[in-house]
Amino acid sequence: MRDFFNRFVVQDFGLKLLSLALATGLWLVLARDPAAEVAVDAPIEFDHMPNNLEINSEHIPSAQVRVRGPARLVRVLRADQIHVRVDLSDVRPGERTFNLTAQQIRQPRDLVVVQVVPSQFELSFDVRSRREVEVRPRVRGQFASGLRIAKVTANPDHVAIAGPQTRVQAIDFATTDPIDASGVTSSQTFTTNVYVPDPLIQVVNPTPVHVTVMMGRASGSSGAN
Repeated sequence: MRDFFNRFVVQDFGLKLLSLALATGLWLVLARDPAAEVAVDAPIEFDHMPNNLEINSEHIPSAQVRVRGPARLVRVLRADQIHVRVDLSDVRPGERTFNLTAQQIRQPRDLVVVQVVPSQFELSFDVRSRREVEVRPRVRGQFASGLRIAKVTANPDHVAIAGPQTRVQAIDFATTDPIDASGVTSSQTFTTNVYVPDPLIQVVNPTPVHVTVMMGRASGSSGAN
């Protein structure tokens, strides 16, 4: 019995006492720091997007992630510490449903993901396409009696657009911001921007467009154009 006491109690008594003190201190810290939860809104990040594809959905949801952990960590949690990652390496043209689970979430240590909303979302994909379309200026204004717009030219008169193939093929032309040519009596050049109404279509290398409005004689009275 004495040997047992010496071996398991007396031997390295200082280290055992220190370990007991640390364990007690840790327990006290945890006891004072109960678990807490918080909901964090985070954008969905897409990894390994195929080079030949485009997302063909206008609305891409963000995710609300509920995490649980020590209150001291939850209180200082920042939104940029939560990452929602979705792998797109195997997507093909068409519609695809993705599941959002704790496995898609990256969060600080000691925090646990308890819920992700939405749990699923759907995206559409299409082949990336590019082509050139005509620039058609939008010109309006009030003109002097006897004058009318005789000719309108744009420089450049074509621009390249890119995006999902079905949307690119649906675009017949690009327009400009509205140009007010009121007061022009002979000709005047305006500098403006080109515009494509589809939000998923981009103008490749956009540059200012120079629109020249030339006036001519009209047989009737002037009016709005």
